[in-house]
Amino acid sequence: MQTQSIDTSAGRIAYRQSGGSGPTIVIVHGNSASSRAFARQLDGSLGSKYRILVPDLPGHGGSADAADPAATYTMPGYAGMLREFAEQLGATDAVFVGWSLGGHIVLEAAPDLPQAKGFAIFGTPPIGFPPAMEQAFLATPAMAYTFQPELNEEQARAYVAAAFRPGISELPADMVADVLRTDGRARGQLAASIAPGGYRDEIDVVANLRQPLAVLHGAEEQLINGDYFKTLTMPTLWRGAVQVIEDAGHLPQWEQPERFDALIDAFVAEANA
Repeated sequence: MQTQSIDTSAGRIAYRQSGGSGPTIVIVHGNSASSRAFARQLDGSLGSKYRILVPDLPGHGGSADAADPAATYTMPGYAGMLREFAEQLGATDAVFVGWSLGGHIVLEAAPDLPQAKGFAIFGTPPIGFPPAMEQAFLATPAMAYTFQPELNEEQARAYVAAAFRPGISELPADMVADVLRTDGRARGQLAASIAPGGYRDEIDVVANLRQPLAVLHGAEEQLINGDYFKTLTMPTLWRGAVQVIEDAGHLPQWEQPERFDALIDAFVAEANA
């Protein structure tokens, strides 16, 4: 796994790249995380087969904090960074995979990525205007930390624990460290940006996609309501159904990497056929 960086209009962006030479997969991580959340894909068989690129969002991981938080820490700001990233690395025709906030970023950018082979989201309920938060998300106490600028270590640990299926006894230290490293303005500004005109209507985006869309969902999610997907119109939905991953919560790529990788492998293969 190689770690590199590029300069964009959003600042310096760090990213990790796998050693595979197959079709490109661009993965976008979630709120208060980093590319390290996909270490098992980058360093595993999926990364050996495909060229996987995982940028750290501005204000996250090894990337620089935003010089202009109001412009950068928004759905359009993140999506603009993603488009620049793909253009600089020759990855505009990739399959774009988004986890949690990363999935919302992928949907925001999708209409401006016409060459993309396909899109995959997980931990991401597409939202419209106004966002149906009570229907899309579960009433988990740690959800409040999503938009809270300052988090202490206890809160960071609770936030990470909520991303796993219930009952986890030991949290990955890197994930807690990533929460504490994240520029708190990113969480605060994200909350301020969820307003009419602040993001694309994602329900409309998925209803009008031309490329295939894979939707994955951890069966033991503590943050996302799986039933919400039944209310959406997704005509290009891969295999005609949400792909449920058993024994996983909000982090199926970490909790069940073999099952997660098999689904992504099959989707990417079909999208590139």
